[in-house]
Amino acid sequence: MITIERTFNAYLDEMRIITIILPFSYHQGRSSGFSLLADWEEEFPVEILKSMPIEDAVKYTCRIEHEAEFGKQYWIVDEYGGKTDLQIGAVIRTSDFDEKFYYDGPLGFSYSKEKTHFRLWAPTAAKVKLKLKGALEQEAELIPMGREERGVWSCEVKGDLDRFLYSFLVCINLEWKEAVDPYAVSSATNGEYGAVVNMENTKVKKPELPPLPQPTDAIIYETHIRDFTIHPASGAAQKGLYLGAGETNTVGRDGEPTCLSYVKQLGITHIEFLPVHDFEGVDEKSPKEEYNWGYNPLHFNVPEGSYSTNPLDPYSRIRELKALIYAVHSQGLRVIMDVVYNHVYIREHSSFEKIVPGYFFRHDEYGMPSNGTGVGNDFASERLMARKFIVDSVSYWIKEYQIDGFRFDLMGILDIETMNEVRQNAELIDPSVIIIGEGWDLNTPIPDDQKASIRNQEKLPGIGQFNDWFRDSIKGSTFNLYDKGYALGNEHYYDAAKQVLAGSIGLEKKEKGIFLSPSQSVNYVESHDNHTLWDKIQVCSENADPLVQQQKHRLATAMVLLSQGIPFLHSGQEFFRTKEGNGNSYRAPDSINNLDWERKSRYLNNVEYIKGLISIRRSIPLFRLANAEMIRNSMRFLDIKKPLLGYVLTSSDQNAECSHAAVIINPLMTEEEIFLPAGDWDLIADEREAGISTIRKINTRFEMPPLSSYVLVCRR
Repeated sequence: MITIERTFNAYLDEMRIITIILPFSYHQGRSSGFSLLADWEEEFPVEILKSMPIEDAVKYTCRIEHEAEFGKQYWIVDEYGGKTDLQIGAVIRTSDFDEKFYYDGPLGFSYSKEKTHFRLWAPTAAKVKLKLKGALEQEAELIPMGREERGVWSCEVKGDLDRFLYSFLVCINLEWKEAVDPYAVSSATNGEYGAVVNMENTKVKKPELPPLPQPTDAIIYETHIRDFTIHPASGAAQKGLYLGAGETNTVGRDGEPTCLSYVKQLGITHIEFLPVHDFEGVDEKSPKEEYNWGYNPLHFNVPEGSYSTNPLDPYSRIRELKALIYAVHSQGLRVIMDVVYNHVYIREHSSFEKIVPGYFFRHDEYGMPSNGTGVGNDFASERLMARKFIVDSVSYWIKEYQIDGFRFDLMGILDIETMNEVRQNAELIDPSVIIIGEGWDLNTPIPDDQKASIRNQEKLPGIGQFNDWFRDSIKGSTFNLYDKGYALGNEHYYDAAKQVLAGSIGLEKKEKGIFLSPSQSVNYVESHDNHTLWDKIQVCSENADPLVQQQKHRLATAMVLLSQGIPFLHSGQEFFRTKEGNGNSYRAPDSINNLDWERKSRYLNNVEYIKGLISIRRSIPLFRLANAEMIRNSMRFLDIKKPLLGYVLTSSDQNAECSHAAVIINPLMTEEEIFLPAGDWDLIADEREAGISTIRKINTRFEMPPLSSYVLVCRR
């Protein structure tokens, strides 16, 4: 890499605007004129529009008559004959640049046994070379690439390049940088190089899945590849790996199902895996020595190598992830992939920044990288080629890996247009694909009305949002450990609890709702983030009887499963998962993060209860109504003693097995008398058991035990 010594600096900041910075140490920062010199010795006039002192220099804003040609070298010459190269500046963040260089074709490589075609979008580069090697230890060959339309560089290499490693050398502003292809689909260990692979050799036929008519039919179970099987009692042979997560018929020390077979038995419809695209934080050469959740993205289309049996083999990570997905599908379940398009691990080291510096990331009014994500950079999804990358990437995962849904990490960083394009594109491939995300309102430099946040949900009709109103109303504030929610006995959350049970659509007061549709509400009280519900209850109710703590936990989880919307469970929530009080376990050891399958055995009664509630939800359509109008027509709250909650759902389907369903929730420590509307009520969930079978008949009056939820139905 050449180090450039410049006496002064010049930047192309708009298509015809140049900014020149002359330091005071150089002719007191004064020059009466400048000219633009092209590499081919042609000279162009430069008009000074204004000049102003800034810190230790003078800043000149200048205009040129004709647009500079990208890919060509220009120089700025001052009145003294001093010369500096014209660097690519803020022009890359203009709409003119975006429109001029938007390219809608294929990028990355196209492989065949006879030849491989490489394409890279690098419009500001003066030169680009392909660096190619047969193996890590071999010498690399450098192959010049030719510039084509819209800033794409291309070359074709004859011969069979299967398993070859490659990167790109890009020269911008007289400086060469090496970068891995952003469109790489596999890589060398730790993502050092992209790898050429024949994806045709990895094809897997997708098993037929049960229909999913609407998003509210989904029941999501979130887990982490390693957590899922790493526990000594998981029963999996390939612990902590893709292949382990895909093992079936595993059993724990009690002889009962664990892992994938257990999740199938629980009644879940979708397993959501924390990020499986290539991430930093775990050395793939010794993967068991470190732990990471995976929110440090490196290569978005490359499976993480630390979960494969052989990270050295570029095919291993692909085939084994596909084998896991096939195993999940074979159980009749779907896969949701957690994706992290909102930022990269380290901006300066990322391929995006090396290939088109400044383009793929947002900057504030002072030209500094923005940091709404809190990790040092915000991906500029609103730029056309950044948006194209996200849409292309999601499409790739659906088509190539048969992914059934996506959970967008910090979705509020991304823009509405990008998310809607993701949704539309995904639907064209698979109409049942679920798109959900964290619509937190984050401080990033796009207008508030363009953010894919909860406040803009009416502009994101097909996208589910993690409902923090539900979370904080039912369990208490996530960020105040001592705040108790409705299920933990806080009556102040009574009105909020009513609204979130109804899908947060504003059942009684439309303006109080936050969603247009229940399919936009992802209802949860626990996820990989923050304290587990059990650990929060341990702090909030530390002197309580352990049985009381379990009852409060069960009540909160029951509310997730009985509410309108999309229920979301954190793996192990059904057996009181603990992380020993660790509220941010993103790189804590396995002893904190693993899914303790012996704890499942210990709390089997609660597991069976949650399993019963899931079966109720799945067998009675009234608990998963498709839209707000159906909820308004069906759901009525009962006039019962506060803070108890009760509601009745009435079916409009004359052929439905259940004409009515009722839910009663008692968050008090006392037994309470309940009166139901007249009807022939069957109790199917009480304080001890839940399921679709009748426990006993109930007349209109009964005693409700403390800290419990009841489900009753009228069968036709």
